Amino acid sequence: MDKGQKSKIALLNKYIIATVLFLAWIVFFDENSMVAHQKNMNRLKELQVQKEYYIDHITNDRKKLEDLSSGMNQLEKFAREQFYLCKPDEDVFIIVEEK
Repeated sequence: MDKGQKSKIALLNKYIIATVLFLAWIVFFDENSMVAHQKNMNRLKELQVQKEYYIDHITNDRKKLEDLSSGMNQLEKFAREQFYLCKPDEDVFIIVEEK
């Protein structure tokens, strides 16, 4: 090999090493690395699922609130079913079914 070919190989090796180091830095060590980006994307998907869950619950709760606000009969029914409330001259019996 002549001197010109050796210098080309050495120069090529420098560029290859620099490129590999640059790519490794970008993928693993940088603040905005590909690993961190993937973690952020996964977290975003989880948060979007949670958002849908809470939106559904808010919608259901608003519907329940409207039902309870519609009249005393609905409010009394809710209080009896959820909190086992009764009138002074009534007795409440709770029947639990065995599984």
